[in-house]
Amino acid sequence: MSAALTKLSGLVRSFRSALVGYSGGVDSALLAVVLRRELGRGRMLAVIGRSASYPAAQWAAAQAVAAQFDVPLLELETHELEDPAYVANPTNRCFFCKTELWRRLVPVAQARGLAVVSDGTNADDLREHRPGYAAGRAAGVRSPLAEAGLTKADVRDAARALGLPVWNAPAAPCLSSRVAYGLSITPRRLEQVEQAEAYLRELGV
Repeated sequence: MSAALTKLSGLVRSFRSALVGYSGGVDSALLAVVLRRELGRGRMLAVIGRSASYPAAQWAAAQAVAAQFDVPLLELETHELEDPAYVANPTNRCFFCKTELWRRLVPVAQARGLAVVSDGTNADDLREHRPGYAAGRAAGVRSPLAEAGLTKADVRDAARALGLPVWNAPAAPCLSSRVAYGLSITPRRLEQVEQAEAYLRELGV
């Protein structure tokens, strides 16, 4: 086991129980699998927030990883597209999306007695423009990957070592991230983006 994975495993073992906001990307997938390994099935839960901005292909990948590693999974709807601040698509759009996500997920953790609410932010993310990170901190969300000092390269190495099929998957931010800032986010635009990306995948691009 790598030093990074050992450190992450040791950190999450200190959690009494945990919920992870789960997208199926390599960061949240690694965290979900490590939580499952260290805490057991009854003391953790991965939760997907689904909306028009969440790609169907990523949803399928997220389900596959959860099934492969016996990660308990819950899906719930988020409603960021009902927030005018989000729809306006400012440069801090992610803040409003994550605010909505944690507004839904934190009560789930509280209702189920899960002590820690966590996300897949890694150490490299902290050096980038991440307005969504501020929303997580305001909601009391922890970032175990970042806390343990795991970079993106560390995350991929650890995911590969554990056999996660998404270990080398490209970054897949939400569909709204493909819409230029200032251009409003609409279900139709998100559908067009998703269709275009599906076509490119078929071409092998």
